[in-house]
Amino acid sequence: MPPIAEPSTSSSRNTMMEDTIRYPSLNLHDTFPNLEGESHDNPNFELYEYLGNDSWGLIFMHPGDFTPVCTTELGQAALHSHEFKRRGIKLVGFSCNDVESHLSWIKDIEVATGGKVDFPMFADKDREVSQNLGLLDMTNLNDKGLPMTVRSLYILKPDKTIALMMAYPAGSGRNFDEILRVSDSLLRTHNSQVATPVNWRPGQDVIVNFPLSNAQADAKFGPNGYKIIPLPSEQGKTLKKNYLRVTKDPGPFLDRKTKKPSNKKYRGEGAFLDAATSSDVVKSSGRGGKCVIS
Repeated sequence: MPPIAEPSTSSSRNTMMEDTIRYPSLNLHDTFPNLEGESHDNPNFELYEYLGNDSWGLIFMHPGDFTPVCTTELGQAALHSHEFKRRGIKLVGFSCNDVESHLSWIKDIEVATGGKVDFPMFADKDREVSQNLGLLDMTNLNDKGLPMTVRSLYILKPDKTIALMMAYPAGSGRNFDEILRVSDSLLRTHNSQVATPVNWRPGQDVIVNFPLSNAQADAKFGPNGYKIIPLPSEQGKTLKKNYLRVTKDPGPFLDRKTKKPSNKKYRGEGAFLDAATSSDVVKSSGRGGKCVIS
């Protein structure tokens, strides 16, 4: 990713940030750079080495130590650390202070929240990494007139590409229940040729990926391994691919490529389907793709 020159900022902004070099902002599917430097527990921290070849990664940025919202967030991350480990996701905190400051802040976090920080806290004391990643918010300055780091969160696949990214304003704390939920979604959809619907929770039905034809879905999930939802737009038509089909939750660590198609009858479960599956309007959904609605 080549660096680009940033235009001069207005005179009201700190002159240290004028005419600097930064990298374009990261996007989904980009390779996240290998963070190299100090963390609170490793003077020679390297992100890629820490993550290894098989783990997912979750990196969450903070503008500075001893900030109240971030204190609560890091405490929640620490309290949920075992849940991320169970999913094969390694946590990395990131804040724009030195290691000594991190170590002192971590003591406050443990007292304030009860969460013991057992993951690395990367130290970007000169804001060089934040600047190179395009993470400085020029509209949000600290008491020294320096721009604060955007409170971004990245979930990385094992190949180090970005699977998900979120950005939060300074005044709104992250929701770690949602971060766990979307992590479960990413783990299920990564290799299983399924998608998760609105408000999905683990254990509820998932959607058969749209690109799969019905014949491919039969081969992947078994002829009775998924359900076609009857829809008015498909009524009376025999289609090679119905667009709304659901199957059972494969679970976070199930790779369906290693499983033979199931011959068990499909049983649907999922809040977003309640109206469709329980209504007297629905008579049947033909396995050949023909939807009949009365």
